[in-house]
Amino acid sequence: MVACGLAALAAYAFIVSEFSAKADSFDLEKMGRMESSSIIYDRSDRQMGKIFIQNRVPIPFEMIPKEMVNAIVAEEDNRFFEHHGVDYFGILRAAISNYRQGRVKQGASTVTQQLARNSFEMKERTFRRKLLEMMVAQRIEQHLTKEKIMELYLNRVYFGSGLYGLESASRGYFGKPANELTVGECAMLAGLLKSPNALSPWNNPQGAKKVRDFVLTRMRELRLISREEYERAVELPLTVRKRTNPNRTSYALELVRQQAIAALGYDRAMNDGVRIETTFDTRLQQTAEIALKSHLEEVEKTGGYSHVTFERYRQINQSLEDAAQRGEPVTLPTPGYLQGAVLAVDNATGGILALAGGRDFLHSEYNRVFQAKRPAGTVFTPLLAAAAYSKGVFPGSPVDDACIDNRFVMIGGDNGILGEWGVERPDNEYEGPMPSNEAVARGKNAAVVRLGFMTGLEALRKFCGDAGIRSPLRDVANAYLGSSEMTLGELTLAYTVFPDEGDRPSKLFTITRITDQQGNVLFENPSSRVNVIPSEASFQVHTTLRDALFKTCAPEVAALGLNSDQQLAGKSGTSYDFTDTWFIGYSSSVTCGVWVGFDKPAKIYRGAFGKDLALPIWARVMSASLQEFPSHPLTPPKGLLPVEICRRSGLLPAEACRKDPALIATEYATTTEVPSQQCDLHGEGIRSYNKEAEQEEWPRAAAAIDLSLIHPVTITAPTLLAQNDLYHSVNPAGKAYVEGDPRIKVARATTPDGRDPGVQDALTNAATSASTGEKPIRRAEPVRPMDQPSDSPVLSLPVPKPAEF
Repeated sequence: MVACGLAALAAYAFIVSEFSAKADSFDLEKMGRMESSSIIYDRSDRQMGKIFIQNRVPIPFEMIPKEMVNAIVAEEDNRFFEHHGVDYFGILRAAISNYRQGRVKQGASTVTQQLARNSFEMKERTFRRKLLEMMVAQRIEQHLTKEKIMELYLNRVYFGSGLYGLESASRGYFGKPANELTVGECAMLAGLLKSPNALSPWNNPQGAKKVRDFVLTRMRELRLISREEYERAVELPLTVRKRTNPNRTSYALELVRQQAIAALGYDRAMNDGVRIETTFDTRLQQTAEIALKSHLEEVEKTGGYSHVTFERYRQINQSLEDAAQRGEPVTLPTPGYLQGAVLAVDNATGGILALAGGRDFLHSEYNRVFQAKRPAGTVFTPLLAAAAYSKGVFPGSPVDDACIDNRFVMIGGDNGILGEWGVERPDNEYEGPMPSNEAVARGKNAAVVRLGFMTGLEALRKFCGDAGIRSPLRDVANAYLGSSEMTLGELTLAYTVFPDEGDRPSKLFTITRITDQQGNVLFENPSSRVNVIPSEASFQVHTTLRDALFKTCAPEVAALGLNSDQQLAGKSGTSYDFTDTWFIGYSSSVTCGVWVGFDKPAKIYRGAFGKDLALPIWARVMSASLQEFPSHPLTPPKGLLPVEICRRSGLLPAEACRKDPALIATEYATTTEVPSQQCDLHGEGIRSYNKEAEQEEWPRAAAAIDLSLIHPVTITAPTLLAQNDLYHSVNPAGKAYVEGDPRIKVARATTPDGRDPGVQDALTNAATSASTGEKPIRRAEPVRPMDQPSDSPVLSLPVPKPAEF
């Protein structure tokens, strides 16, 4: 018997020695190296959000309320402050209870044992694991205080619903920091640890209340709270905040996450609990998001808008959206409603102050600020002006606002006139010669194309590259009018050239600095600047953009509460067929760009202009920016002189010019650009200049395809003309053909060669009329291309009455 006892004792000593040695091999410092959320702060040190793999924010013991410690003691470990890692009395008590009930009903793991198990991944349910856990717990107690053990435990444990640690659980369930928790809230959180998902107040509110009351009862029995505290706590209803997806983010936070990973690597950015300081302004960010959503809801109510609305999309997909809000793995259908994007940047540094990449990140994570490339439309034309003025073109140089043969610009087909390409006003008419900067400010597209031919695509391409636009320009003349696709981010960066006296930030960015939990700097974003054009050319474009905002868009600007004293400038833009609308502008401190359109290009509605869709959003963001980022007037550099000119000739005004105040304009010119001749249109001045290339000598647009491979389609019916010609592309004149007119014979049978007899007889009748001198019937004078001589013969054919639509 003695021998058996000694053998058993020896075996126990051997086992203890073995597991004690193994327990000594664990690195106790690992318990403090838990995965932590990295916190994102705005420029004013306001918390914006966090990025994580495990949603955990560690806090020190001093921030843990006493009631929370007492609740854990009552629920998990009654003798926490008395044992040394293992509660042998608790083990005996649990064994007796389990024996009496015939099954395992109670456990006996202490808080320290649970900390050891969670820290060192000891999950298997074996006797050897349990013995090792006990040895590690005793070692922890030898090296750490009870307060430190409780701190590590409450920062590590899982509270359900994707919430790790007390701080995240407190903010997730109750929307407040842990040090503000009430005794009832502490009791509920402590009760969740037995079964975090089954007892979740979102999934099982009755179960959560029941376990809360049980913990409060245990606290009362252990005299950790008074009877009065107990009675008040159990009488209160269980109130938690609305459930949100802890993994849900926004376009702004997602961009920060991407840039943090690029700076530190994935594991360090997502797990190490670093502090990420950004350039964002929380108030301006909220303004941008609200302005975009609210205004586009109003646009969707506009007459002529026939697409699905944001609200209708939400109604159709409400159940899926609710599931996504809860963090469930669901996929929402691609939204087809009207989208938009907003970007506001600091002119001095390039730091992003506000960013909205769409109307709802939950519906689509596609960031339309940097990922969507769309035709820039007429918001691009100030960049053409910048290229022209930096090349030495005088802003007062006249360009003709008159019809252009569309074969030169290839917009909307290879025939027709440029007036069919959307300008910024429905009442547009050709006005003849005008200063080039006025043409840009007022969106006079035909005149702008002529400015483009004066400048050249190579000069424009060089400016765009220097201004930060990496997207290529088309090798056709319609590139002057913004037919090339580019991002809102590229355009907004390019516009910073004008308030920055010809310079721009080297790049756009969000993160200024990243530090670890000890305050060591891990990453810092240097800012630098790039010179793009001379300051004189920059200011000349600035005056153009002031006119574009406060003259061209005067009614809209006044309705939005803006005024010229605010020192703002900017331009609206609309792409061909009303598919994309823009507004980009700036103060001396902030540049903001807005885009509105569909992800899949489609006409928004006829007459959807940038001044109506994008300008109101821009105005709201810029008005808010002036509160924190005051603007000062931009003054002309020393190399520029104000000079009066005649708007028609671009020369010094004569007396006859001054009789009509509308003919006089003041432009800024360099000393080499100041006109020396008097107006030769209204005065007696003699223009001295090199012959300007006629339109016939302009470079033709290169066709995108080999036309020799395309067989022409024979016209079998008359062309349809819109009843309401928005751009006055055809001037109705003459009499329409009336069926039954005796002067025209219409055959009803086909000709032997298969041609349309109506067309054949019309041609015959027209030729007969020409030989007899009888004037043929015609509906309208045809529009001649500019390179067609005015005295060239014109064949007018009888045309059936046009259909209306």
